[in-house]
Amino acid sequence: MISYTKRYINVVSLLITIMIFLLISKSNIILNKFDFKTHPISNIFKRSIVLVELNSSNINQETKEENKNDYSDTNAKDIETKEANWKIIIPKISLEAEICEGTSKKVMNEYVGHFEETSLKSGNIGLAAHNRGYQVNYFANIKKLQIGDEIIYKYYDFEKTYKVSKNIIITDEDWSFLEETEENTITLITCIENQPEYRRCVQAIEEI
Repeated sequence: MISYTKRYINVVSLLITIMIFLLISKSNIILNKFDFKTHPISNIFKRSIVLVELNSSNINQETKEENKNDYSDTNAKDIETKEANWKIIIPKISLEAEICEGTSKKVMNEYVGHFEETSLKSGNIGLAAHNRGYQVNYFANIKKLQIGDEIIYKYYDFEKTYKVSKNIIITDEDWSFLEETEENTITLITCIENQPEYRRCVQAIEEI
């Protein structure tokens, strides 16, 4: 009876051992299969990361390109302004200055300003500039202009030569000289030294 029991135990132990071995083997096979299947998923994940990075790079590149284009546009505008050749030339007082739209402090600290409500070509072209005490004082010597002196005005491919017809003092509230005229006229206005309530006005009519 005891011998039978021992043999039974040995057989059962053997069977259990075999079953454990088979289970371990099967587990390894399953794990191997699982690992094999995880490789494509891992590759897809990695590829997704790369795509995201590429897209990010593209976005950054596009942003850089846009910034580059903005910079190019700015340069293009600067070049266009220079090529526009918008300027006034007065040989008598050796003046050659660039003109810019507007008569704000910012504009007149760098340019001769153009009165926006006046013409750009035909009619009455109104210009203003400082005559002293500023970074640029383009109209410092227009008081020296006399009847018949030439004023040359250039705007893009447009160019006219005018001859001074008057050089007078007006009040700071007199804007009549900037009104539209039948003749092609250019009007220059600046301050009077130590007389803030007055302005100097030089007008010239197109030379025909």
